[in-house]
Amino acid sequence: MNLLSMSLTLIMLLVFIPAPCSAVKVNCSEPNQLALLEALKPIFKMAAIRPVINMTTPTDVRLHFLLYGILGVNEKAQLLTTYLWQTFWWQNEFVTWDPVQCGTDKITLPRENFWVPDLFIREFMDQDKAPLVPYVNLHSDGQMHDAKPSRVVSSCNLDIYTFPFDKQDCTLTFGSLVNLASDMTVSQSMSDELITAKSKKVMTTLGEWELLSITALKLNHHHESEHTYVDELQFHIRLRRRSTLYVVNLLLPSIFLITVDLFSFLLPPQSVDRSSFKMTLILGYTVFLLIMNDLLPITGNTIPIINVFFSLCLALMVASLLETIVITKLLLSSKNVSPVPYWIRVLVLRILGRFVGMPWEEVKDADTRGRNVCTQHGCDVDPHEEKGSAVEGRALQELRSLGGDLKVLRLQVEEEFGSNQSSKEWIQVGYIMDRLLFGIYLLFLCVSFITIKIIWVKSYNQ
Repeated sequence: MNLLSMSLTLIMLLVFIPAPCSAVKVNCSEPNQLALLEALKPIFKMAAIRPVINMTTPTDVRLHFLLYGILGVNEKAQLLTTYLWQTFWWQNEFVTWDPVQCGTDKITLPRENFWVPDLFIREFMDQDKAPLVPYVNLHSDGQMHDAKPSRVVSSCNLDIYTFPFDKQDCTLTFGSLVNLASDMTVSQSMSDELITAKSKKVMTTLGEWELLSITALKLNHHHESEHTYVDELQFHIRLRRRSTLYVVNLLLPSIFLITVDLFSFLLPPQSVDRSSFKMTLILGYTVFLLIMNDLLPITGNTIPIINVFFSLCLALMVASLLETIVITKLLLSSKNVSPVPYWIRVLVLRILGRFVGMPWEEVKDADTRGRNVCTQHGCDVDPHEEKGSAVEGRALQELRSLGGDLKVLRLQVEEEFGSNQSSKEWIQVGYIMDRLLFGIYLLFLCVSFITIKIIWVKSYNQ
């Protein structure tokens, strides 16, 4: 009898008292959760150790996440804020049970009753403010299921050179801080395509950024020595900025203002209204840039190409104003300017004049023109050389007096022709430069429009 009692006691111990080196199949007295919970109490005592029978067997943690929302991107601090729903699966080799005997194939229990993997995101830069989920699921075959939300503030190397048509590639690397690859491995529990499709479906924030794809990459890093490794799983999140807001609020107003400044070249350059109009445009454009400065990204790594575009627009406006001031000065004080230097006459009047379609025709020498004019009016006739009749009458005296007056007039004509020639050359220089800057404006606008169109199409077609 004693032998029979000892045998029954040994059998009960083997069934209900698990050893750390052997698996236990839990037997429930009744098919309900209370009986299952009572039978699992010996398993709770082993929550501090990794749930494997053989300690050389690594625990494979399978994971995936869904991207519920993109909360923000901080270009200055190089941070990406996202809201994730993480899911983890791993095998607990210490426990199994019969679903029919226990009445269920899954039970939800507090996470402190079990060993959970110490997985974390290496790019984490702030405290997780998501609510804590205190429970995990245990299935009848020993599978553990853990799901929890996370508000992840992660570091990301942002490249904003093509702003607002930029794309970003940020990473989230899941790995263990303590366990090596010999103790715990990390694998993917859902395909990249399915993670991307489900994330796009469940995303609740439709703000500035659009999700393109989520891909995973397996990594093995050396740890402390050449013979130990850390197993990691790196997810690449590719995002694209929705640029419609910036096109409407930044690019289009800037293009409109530069176009108005372009058409201001149709105003007569000698009018003061043209310079006043250009100064008003520059003031309005400066105020526009100050107001819209908050929409531009702030970072010290690279300068966005849109900033270069704004600087060029402002520089062209200032250059056109300076050119208008110079032309107005030449036109209003053409009689008091010095002759055009030879190098300006060659470079501007001859070369640039032909280039912009305003060729300059050389005027004949002023002395020659003055003599021709005087010859037509008879001012070159010397009264001492005239061969007339011996009789000097009243008509001859009047002709002599008229000849002296014509000599004085010739000198004035020669002086007047010299000054007009110089002023006309300066005026022509101003007109040529005016048309040249007008052509540069047209070229810049065409190149800008084509570049923006190419960037837009290329960015959204990739």
